[in-house]
Amino acid sequence: MSALQLLKKRIAVVLKDPNRKSTFRILSEMLSFWYHKKELPYFYLGKFLYRKDVKEYKAYLSSKEVDKITYSKRLHQDTYATLLRNKLAFTLHTQSHKLPIPKLVGYNFKQRFYDAQGVITAIDSLAALVTYFQQLLQQQGYEQVFVKSITDMGGKGCFLIHTHTLEQDLAACYPYLITHDCLFQEVVVQHPQINKIYPHSLNTIRFTTYIDTQGKPHILSAFMRFGAGGSVIDNSNAGGMSVGIDLEKGILVGTSHQLMKHGGQQLAAHPDTATVFHGYEIPYFDAAKQLIHDVLECIPDRMVGWDIAIAKHGPILIEGNDNNSLITPDIIYGGYLKHPLFKEIMEQA
Repeated sequence: MSALQLLKKRIAVVLKDPNRKSTFRILSEMLSFWYHKKELPYFYLGKFLYRKDVKEYKAYLSSKEVDKITYSKRLHQDTYATLLRNKLAFTLHTQSHKLPIPKLVGYNFKQRFYDAQGVITAIDSLAALVTYFQQLLQQQGYEQVFVKSITDMGGKGCFLIHTHTLEQDLAACYPYLITHDCLFQEVVVQHPQINKIYPHSLNTIRFTTYIDTQGKPHILSAFMRFGAGGSVIDNSNAGGMSVGIDLEKGILVGTSHQLMKHGGQQLAAHPDTATVFHGYEIPYFDAAKQLIHDVLECIPDRMVGWDIAIAKHGPILIEGNDNNSLITPDIIYGGYLKHPLFKEIMEQA
């Protein structure tokens, strides 16, 4: 999508939004944001700063400020980035530290497929792929596995493979699988309280962490992501929605947030289950925060977005992102530059 098309789409969302400020105020603030941030005000629209409830619009990060954090050599080290961006390396490393993660069932490097023990099978047809997964699932005793790309992000390369629909599922993802590198993991059994909100995807908590100049870790913010409409992916780039979390109480707060490119809706309840978000208690939330501190012991990158799922018996670590998008946490927090640690973060960046 070109910059002009993106701008037109954003303007269309703004015009349909009943919660928007007056046209004069929007234009005035956009010009002010442009001058203050020294860049075109795409983020003014993309982060919904035109809405009436947004007062401190300059407290939100610009794209330049986000890039400054993302590409900072002080905040990120290449060694840790390698572990975080390669999901197979991440799985093997965290597994060796006895952290709770989804069990590795197998993986592939394009047409070379491996089981968890590293046994290689060459795949040159859909029929061969079906046989491979039939044997893999039978050996491991699973009815389904979750497939995800080793390196792609934003929900790309994610598939659910089930024994009852094996041929159909594999036919859909075969072209992607044999041209990409993926790993295959056990499907996490989600906690019933989370399933009540939305049962079709693994709904994860995104924690953003920062390690300060004294080496002390901090959780800056947290929000929970939910899929919708039957999707098995909760990622906001795939059309999912995000809801803020009170870090002390472990409850959802306010309405949902959706990226502008998917309509930018704000909902008080999940559209599929009608479960109200505000005040909903997240089980094992304190344990999830402790898991964050545990993983920072073995991957101490200074600023990371961590994804945690809430399983039936406790939190499960899914992945970490050193290049994590700060768009949603910035929106959820109400302007990250208001955070007491962000002056130090920007100085370090």
